[in-house]
Amino acid sequence: MHRSLFRVPFRLLADSFYRLKVPKKGEKNVTHQRIQYIQTNSKAYGRVQNGPKPITYNLQQEIVNALRLGKRDEAVNLLWKLSSGSDSLRDDDFIYILDYCAKAPDPVFVLETWSLMKEKEIGMKKKCHLFVIQALAKGNHLDVALNLLEFLGEQNHMKPDLHMYNVFLNACAQMQGDVHVEQLVVRCLKLMEDRFMGKSPVTYVALLKLTEDLSAVHSIWKEFTKYYTPSIICLRHFISSFTRFGDLASACRALQHMVALVLQGDHLSMTSAEAKYRSSRLNIPIPVNHDLDINKREKHASCVHASHTHGAKTTAGEDDIQSIELDMSSREKYMLNGINCFPQIYSCSPLFPVPNQGDGSGSLSSENDAVSFLKRKFETGPVQNVLRWSFNDILHACGQSANYELADHLFQQMLKLGVEPSCFTYDRFIKVVVMWKGVDDGMEVLKAMKKKNLKPFGKTLANLSIGYSKILKLNLAEALLDQIVEAQYLLYPCRAFLCACDVMDKPERAIRVWAKMKKMKVKLDIDIYEYLYSLFVTVNDPYEKGDLLSRKEAADRLKRIETHMMTNGVQHSPRSIQNLLKSLGAEGMITELLYYCLIVAKDQFSGRKPYRRETMYNIALHSLVDAKENEKAIDIFKFMTSNGLQPDAATYTIMVDCCSNIRCFKSACAIVSMMIRDGFPPGTSTYTALIKILLASQNFDEALRLLNQLIAEGNQPDVLLFNTFLREAYLKGRIDLLERVVERMHQENVQPDATTCSYVFSAYVDGDFISTAIEALQVLSMRMISEDENILEEKRKDLEKEFILAEDSEAEFRIIKLFKSQESLSAALLNLRWIEMSGFSISWLPNESDWAKRLYSAYGSGVFKPSPSEETEV
Repeated sequence: MHRSLFRVPFRLLADSFYRLKVPKKGEKNVTHQRIQYIQTNSKAYGRVQNGPKPITYNLQQEIVNALRLGKRDEAVNLLWKLSSGSDSLRDDDFIYILDYCAKAPDPVFVLETWSLMKEKEIGMKKKCHLFVIQALAKGNHLDVALNLLEFLGEQNHMKPDLHMYNVFLNACAQMQGDVHVEQLVVRCLKLMEDRFMGKSPVTYVALLKLTEDLSAVHSIWKEFTKYYTPSIICLRHFISSFTRFGDLASACRALQHMVALVLQGDHLSMTSAEAKYRSSRLNIPIPVNHDLDINKREKHASCVHASHTHGAKTTAGEDDIQSIELDMSSREKYMLNGINCFPQIYSCSPLFPVPNQGDGSGSLSSENDAVSFLKRKFETGPVQNVLRWSFNDILHACGQSANYELADHLFQQMLKLGVEPSCFTYDRFIKVVVMWKGVDDGMEVLKAMKKKNLKPFGKTLANLSIGYSKILKLNLAEALLDQIVEAQYLLYPCRAFLCACDVMDKPERAIRVWAKMKKMKVKLDIDIYEYLYSLFVTVNDPYEKGDLLSRKEAADRLKRIETHMMTNGVQHSPRSIQNLLKSLGAEGMITELLYYCLIVAKDQFSGRKPYRRETMYNIALHSLVDAKENEKAIDIFKFMTSNGLQPDAATYTIMVDCCSNIRCFKSACAIVSMMIRDGFPPGTSTYTALIKILLASQNFDEALRLLNQLIAEGNQPDVLLFNTFLREAYLKGRIDLLERVVERMHQENVQPDATTCSYVFSAYVDGDFISTAIEALQVLSMRMISEDENILEEKRKDLEKEFILAEDSEAEFRIIKLFKSQESLSAALLNLRWIEMSGFSISWLPNESDWAKRLYSAYGSGVFKPSPSEETEV
């Protein structure tokens, strides 16, 4: 047998209401106040009533004030003074203390007070036990709170009611994820089931907060809708849960029902003492009875909601959220359809045509009237807030799933419904827009936001600044950074800006942001220091070599950054050391380079996994070889092999390049042999180093043979490899070799660069072939832009108008601006502009050039064929 739904019969409850007098004109509506009190706050009995205050009120207030000030010893003394002041103490003499402990929460003092009341044998009302349980549960003393609930349930004179269990479950929801808490929740639910406590909407909301998967949310929804028609507040919590697990479809359907409920007039009437919005309908708990048949269930539902649902109907047994059918007026249904408030349609379709007013149907006459009608429905402040929160939740989920279409549709629906977007709304919407359409579109939304006099959040500005940093628009990124005044939102956009400055090689732009971070006292992480080492330790530009002055400046900067790093308690990361080593190598600071590589890196990263110290040694080796410090490079290589560090392909390639410095082909072959034995097949860079040695010895045939072998093994030659050939051909005056290599570049679809043009042009000029030099420069410059003549023809008009044939004084400046991001294109445009200004005509069909045709005719086979007697292999 199952217990009845209510302990008090409906007849007695109704009689008590009817006996209340109807107020006369000028009298206070006591009946309305009582009904409203019961309807709006099921926890009313838990409050401290505004009746006659006990004699001990002032002493209780002194105890509460002492607790607020942290004077616990004084509060304890006052408590003992209170307990010893009279022998006729009641629970009201402690009620204000218990109330404070519940709100604070202060579980320690509430236990002391409770213990003292038990010692004095003071009987406690239900609200006193509620305050004790609330203080214990909210104060993370969940075991004690649950034990108290079990104890009270065994007492015939003081049974805990449903609200006490709800308080406990809500406290558990604040600490979800803990295994012990989960066990306590299971115990509590079992206790509720054994004692037939039932469940109220508050119970289901607490269970929603405790769920950790989507299927549990749907199960709670299915059970909840068997007994309750969801209110706006309940739907708000379900929407939050659906979006938490990424179920946008269910969240949107719940949002439809929320809007429909508002159209019915199911508004929020008032707030609780905790300033939480509450529905105007009664929250009467349902029994724990899952065996009721359909008719009984419908009967219970009609009893509970008959006076509050305005004809709403609950259909039990449906799995989907669409099981709820709302009995709206025909006008409200038509308006809801007309405003297109069905977010599963991901495109913002126009309003449906509205019939003319005066046809007897009560329909509105225009789209503006439709919007005005809905805005009047949503003009209540609490309703606006709840709707806005739910829209914001779904917009946030759209950002996580990159669903721009839905986000845009929802945002437009908010505007049509008259739900004013808040700063939170714009923050979530801008994030989705930036992810999907780009930062420029997000900036347009920000401008629209400012027109409504809404101040953007710091994180909104941060997202936009990060977006502009990613596309290397430093001016806009820095302008947005300047608008951020909260230090907690500066770290990530500043990091993105420093990264962009590093890519663009703009250390002067990074200085201002670095100063702002120090002024705002932003707590820096290791990522910031990694970029600082890369930006500031290198003083000279990449196209200049370090000197004594620049190295001294670099050493001073390095010291300041490390001092700041130690002050903030940040240790070096592998990447920070790598960036530091690269900067020191670029400046030619060999002593410092060896110190950080051999001492600092060894002390901090020895044995650290998964990091490999070989990466740092490779950086140091590369810098030493580049600086022609060959003996030191050989010493470090020997140190690596003798200390158990395994060289990789990059290590062996660097050492082959070291052999090219000392022009020892035999040693290079020995290193390649070690490389192959260790399982690293030689690649393009290794072959380039070997070819460099052969070319330095003027063994051109063997170098060409290695090039054939490189291609035959499936490696792709690069422009650096071909430039190695061209350099030696230019120095030795071998125009025949130079032309052969240029044609092979073209056959392999390797685009030339500025160095290629320089070697070819200079070789022809030195041989007094001026016209051939101009023609070759023109062909190579065209190939620098593109190897495809169709693409060249498409770009021709814009490039000639903006750069090559432009007559304004800013033309060359525009070309130079391209140099940082598109170096080859900038060099090609400068070459072509110079050719045009020299009086030569430009052809946009480079393969039709006489020079290009001659090279193809002579060397178009693409394979170098030395005599068989000269064939050897490494």
